Amino acid sequence: MGMQRFIGVDLAWAPTGTRIGPHETGVAVIDGTGTVIDCGWTRGVEDTLAWIAEAAVDGSTLAFVDAPLVVDNPTGQRPCEREVGRRYGRWKVSANSTNRNSRHQAGVLLRERLQASGWTYHDGLDGPPADGLVLSECYPYTTLVGAAELGYDQERPRYKRPGRRPPQGWRSARARVCDELIARLAGLAEADPPLRPASHPVSRQLLTEPSPERDAPYKHREDLVDALLCAWTAALWSRHGLARCQVLGEEVPERPGTAPTIIAPARPEQRREPIAVQPLSGNSRLTERRTPARTP
Repeated sequence: MGMQRFIGVDLAWAPTGTRIGPHETGVAVIDGTGTVIDCGWTRGVEDTLAWIAEAAVDGSTLAFVDAPLVVDNPTGQRPCEREVGRRYGRWKVSANSTNRNSRHQAGVLLRERLQASGWTYHDGLDGPPADGLVLSECYPYTTLVGAAELGYDQERPRYKRPGRRPPQGWRSARARVCDELIARLAGLAEADPPLRPASHPVSRQLLTEPSPERDAPYKHREDLVDALLCAWTAALWSRHGLARCQVLGEEVPERPGTAPTIIAPARPEQRREPIAVQPLSGNSRLTERRTPARTP
């Protein structure tokens, strides 16, 4: 059958946000031709759930969410987050640590609520799903450096706030980098799979208006850019599977399909070393031993 729609959610990690209300979440949905069916912003998990329900095609929708969806480690960092740094650190990409003590777990709540309404969480270890209402976790930074079509061969684009003490003039530099990123997104119109930001009036504004320098309107734009990246990553995973993507955090869970993973586009040099097959001494049986991971 194949998936008909691909949803991207750049989720605000705090379930309730600040005292003035939940932070914005960027949302986008595309079809197999890269046409943007809808996109924009929601506030809070309830609003996001309602938007997803409207955007999905029953039985044929894959949603990729930029937020931790499965968090079962008591402390420290999830294995998939460690793998981000190991695989993509050379491109200046790493991931925040998430565990059960983390306060911001809107992704867990979103997954639980979607599962209660008929969605299935899928860790990707057996390849992309063919149909159903399915959600998985992604990370836009890995898409930017892992998808060769976007051209970030050396390192990630600096379109986020650069640390706690950014240098003078950083806002104008950030806006320029974001405009370049948006131009590269527009270039995906001829990719396989395609993404056509100009096909919807809201995402078209990304192409026709320069990125603002002020923080609030810039964050508004950044959330939509990330949502489009998530949606395109879902389409890429559905179209090419493990040929173009890798699954980070491959520990086998007790129940199939439930591992806390990040599905990430990957160049050959960003992948794990291949599994080496070693003969056991004294008999003819074989055992598999994964070779050490390369240091980025």
